[in-house]
Amino acid sequence: MAETGSETPRKRADARRNAETLLDAAAAAFIASGVNVPVRDIAAQAGVGVGTIYRHYPTRADLIVGVYRHQVEACAAAGPELLATSATPYEALRGWIDLFVDFLVTKHGLAEALQSDDSAFQTLHAYFIERLVPVCEHLLAVAVEAGEIRSDVRAFELMRGVGNLCVGAGGNADYDARHMVALLIAGLGR
Repeated sequence: MAETGSETPRKRADARRNAETLLDAAAAAFIASGVNVPVRDIAAQAGVGVGTIYRHYPTRADLIVGVYRHQVEACAAAGPELLATSATPYEALRGWIDLFVDFLVTKHGLAEALQSDDSAFQTLHAYFIERLVPVCEHLLAVAVEAGEIRSDVRAFELMRGVGNLCVGAGGNADYDARHMVALLIAGLGR
């Protein structure tokens, strides 16, 4: 009987890992080929059957939402991790903004899908704001408290500014969003 109890958490951890693998594979496929990539390609990359994807994500919209939420959660979780492992709060903020830029510029076709009338996408923007603005607020507050950055920057404004700088990244070889964001972040320093 003790074996059964010990197997259940392992199955849950395995299922969680499998779900993350599937979502990571879908995200990579979306980046490489857009959100209309064939589901069989995603399944092959994830090492699962097509039925597994449809069992968890019955529609393409459900899969897109799953990928988006997974990436938002990864970005949110990175804030505290970076604070714990970076040399300074400012370095943690810079590292997190780099991850945020990755999140924004790798949405090949996702932005267009999210603008559609599909009801599955209705709450994603609010979810994004609700999960990521507090992380950015905390990183800013810790860096301000350490005296490393100016104190007049609000998280939503910073994230919006970074987002606006990333908009120009789409396919223009003469525009380097990362360089522009680095300039913005350097401007926060004291």
